[in-house]
Amino acid sequence: MSLPLEGLLVIEFSQFLAAPSAGLRLADLGARVIKIERPGAGEAGRQIAIKNLFIDGSSLVFHTINRHKESYAADLKNPEDLARVKQLLARADVMTHNFRPGIMEKIGLDYDAVRALNPRIVYGVVTGYGPTGPWATKPGQDLLVQSMSGLTWLSGTAQDGPTPFGIAVADIICGSHFAQGLLAGLLKRGKTGQSVLVEASLLESVLDMQFELLTTHFNDGGQLPQRGAVRGTAHPYLSAPYGLYPTQDGYLALAMGNLPQLDETLGCGILEAYPEPASWFEFRDAIAEKLTAALREKPTQHWLTTLEPLGIWCAQVLDYQQATSSPGFQALGMQQRVQLPDGQQLATTRCPIRIDGQKLYAPQAAPRPGQHTAALDAEFNLRTTISN
Repeated sequence: MSLPLEGLLVIEFSQFLAAPSAGLRLADLGARVIKIERPGAGEAGRQIAIKNLFIDGSSLVFHTINRHKESYAADLKNPEDLARVKQLLARADVMTHNFRPGIMEKIGLDYDAVRALNPRIVYGVVTGYGPTGPWATKPGQDLLVQSMSGLTWLSGTAQDGPTPFGIAVADIICGSHFAQGLLAGLLKRGKTGQSVLVEASLLESVLDMQFELLTTHFNDGGQLPQRGAVRGTAHPYLSAPYGLYPTQDGYLALAMGNLPQLDETLGCGILEAYPEPASWFEFRDAIAEKLTAALREKPTQHWLTTLEPLGIWCAQVLDYQQATSSPGFQALGMQQRVQLPDGQQLATTRCPIRIDGQKLYAPQAAPRPGQHTAALDAEFNLRTTISN
């Protein structure tokens, strides 16, 4: 199948997770992505381990976001290496980096310098907190951004204090926004024939992800979100029944349910105690406790069989073993295996996008540091000396 970004050349200076995840998405869609890495060690993200798991010399997390890419080793402080990299950039469609403000200016690869080499390049930058301002040089790290954006006050209960997400949510959402921006930049270049500067930041992405909350905050007199006191409360601005509830053998998620219908089915006496809908948010903890008492009496499957035919949105709460072995997961075909250089295979996920009904699988594993340097030198006829 012909992929939509085939023929597109992306030069990636990016490290860690956010910007490289955008490069992964472009690669999944057919772009050729060449990582510029330090000779020997490669990019710093190769050493960020999850549970100290390393595959083929690099951390498992590196493999999750750098499959289907090529690696070119270059010391950007070495004039000869820098000259070869500039030759690559002169032929590229897209360049990305996430160095701190001022680093690329020192190297001579800032936007103005690169578009002088290539007037049609889409130049992409990811920062932690934007290119200017009092936080511009602060480390752009996921937990820090979650903490500085207000996000940690949404999970858990009212008694828990700030609670971070269990995944790198700032990196992931920023990578998605960055990929969208790069594609928009390519469309603009197609109209104007000129270079485009695309910028995204972790903080702006996490703030945008909270648009629902921030819009409420701005228009509700600056009130702070109110997490429920009952464990399982899932949203600081929604009334019961929205949340997770223990059953006889597990947990049940209740989403946009019809509370009167739910109360009638379960026999909780909620409407008798709280007849006015306007009170359901104020007394959501008490309502949740009544629901919990009723739902604990039967297994999860009993409640699914009872509630789903009534149009009440509910689901079993699955752990990862249950979720990945479920028929719904299997039907999606989200798991794929990539081929490592030593012959082993690594299980991971595929691109979630489908093109013309086709799922996008990419069996090529993340490269070793500098794995493709010699081949790229030959293919692009990159000079090994600087011309006078």
